[in-house]
Amino acid sequence: MRLRLMPREAIPRRIDGAWWPRSRDLMVELPPLLAALPPSWGHIAAVSVHASMWATAPGRVLIANRVVRLHKTSGAHGRHSICLLTPGCGRWDLLVVPPEIDQADAEPLMASAVAK
Repeated sequence: MRLRLMPREAIPRRIDGAWWPRSRDLMVELPPLLAALPPSWGHIAAVSVHASMWATAPGRVLIANRVVRLHKTSGAHGRHSICLLTPGCGRWDLLVVPPEIDQADAEPLMASAVAK
């Protein structure tokens, strides 16, 4: 899993980590992402992504026997991010490194996203 997360702190941050998926197929990439998240993040109930970043996806998907609502946005904000929502636990925003970027460019992007 190509994922880096910031430690959870009392002070909210704009970005909570970075994710470098292997493809633009959200139905393939989302289950391993959600499985790799820390248990303290709870069960993700909703995911918001930018429509231009991902292939077509349904409004809901069953992941690990739980329904996850998918919302696609199309505005200028958040093109390279994914928002994960857990009722009662919070919201987490991850920088999404485009899958076609090579490792030499992706690694510094991911490192800077989680640097304090």
